[in-house]
Amino acid sequence: MKLLFLLSLVCCYSIGNAETQKSLSYWNFNVLDYGARANGITDDSKAFMAAWKAACAAVGVVKLHIPAGTYLIGPTKFAGPCKNVHSLTVNMKGYLKATTDLSQYVTGDDWVEFAWVDMLILTGGGTFDGQGAVSWPYNKCPTNKHCKVLPTSVKFVATSNTLVQNIKSLNSKFFHIALVGCKNFWGKNIQITAPSNSPNTDGIHIERSTGVTIYNSVIGTGDDCISIGHSNSEVLLSGISCGPGHGISIGSLGRYHNEGDVRGLVIKDSTLAGTSNGVRIKTWENSPGTSKAVNMTFENIVMNSVANPIIIDQMYCPYSSCASDGLEEMVRCGFSCE
Repeated sequence: MKLLFLLSLVCCYSIGNAETQKSLSYWNFNVLDYGARANGITDDSKAFMAAWKAACAAVGVVKLHIPAGTYLIGPTKFAGPCKNVHSLTVNMKGYLKATTDLSQYVTGDDWVEFAWVDMLILTGGGTFDGQGAVSWPYNKCPTNKHCKVLPTSVKFVATSNTLVQNIKSLNSKFFHIALVGCKNFWGKNIQITAPSNSPNTDGIHIERSTGVTIYNSVIGTGDDCISIGHSNSEVLLSGISCGPGHGISIGSLGRYHNEGDVRGLVIKDSTLAGTSNGVRIKTWENSPGTSKAVNMTFENIVMNSVANPIIIDQMYCPYSSCASDGLEEMVRCGFSCE
């Protein structure tokens, strides 16, 4: 599976033969040219959106540059499709700070979202700082299932053939990175950091996606380093350093109606240290539907000071009562209530 997937990525990210290269046009866009101040004080959201709009409308091979500097931005959606773009590279060298004003995030908003884009590359060594410490006291989700969900830092929705490498995520308000409905996603050299007591700061959450590879990444948070939600297939996690946190989890599964199976998961060549769990499968009791977690491989995993190295919990419940809430609850909170 790994060989075939990597080969497909090579095909996807290859520009092609010499004739193809000659026929392509190359475009560069810079957020500074669209009014970004990069002083960490002025809201640069509009400049980022203007630069993205221009890049997405271009033809050929496109690069969007975010130079070194500190940028304050609110909720920002980089949406496609970019119909005439062959590939779009976001070269992020800057330090992005999320606004701490929660009133700017309407219900369902996350901080930075990439959606409906093909052949996206996010790279450059930059940092997404969710500035979550200000918001964590308002997170009631660990004790209240009807809580108001805080924004995820970086979310990928329905992207295809995506490469994310050499980026950092710091102190998310909720999840650091989330993949929802993605196909062929490749992530490497990702660094994710949050304190061990920060609530619901999952490192990477994957849901309804296929063909996902995450490797050579360092993740330490207050929740799962990586969580595999429902309806995923062909997921490879390799070379993951996890800790602190709750470990690497499949689930939680079985909370909602019409959940799809989890199939073809491989976790290998990874280290967990100082986590509450190692590798975990967690499912809800009295599930409203039926789904499966099958064809999973755990190989060459080293655990140091891990409370529960291997745990299968089929009565998962983080609250005092966990009666099934059915479809209405699923619609209310979507993936974020994992």
